[in-house]
Amino acid sequence: MRTTTDVSAAVWRKSNHSNGDGGDCVEVADDLPGLAPVRDSKNPDGPALIFPTGAWSAFIAGLKAGDFPG
Repeated sequence: MRTTTDVSAAVWRKSNHSNGDGGDCVEVADDLPGLAPVRDSKNPDGPALIFPTGAWSAFIAGLKAGDFPG
């Protein structure tokens, strides 16, 4: 069982829905096969949440479908 994943060399990108003012933004790294690391763009040296790509894709699909009311 893996308990840590090294994301130090990951290439991060901001959400397309992030504003240009540095507001509440998330970044995701797309270059780790099978994994979708997510972090707070305001704290790039802080922790990242690591999701299996299938779970992350299902979450994003649910967001787009409106499954999570705000």
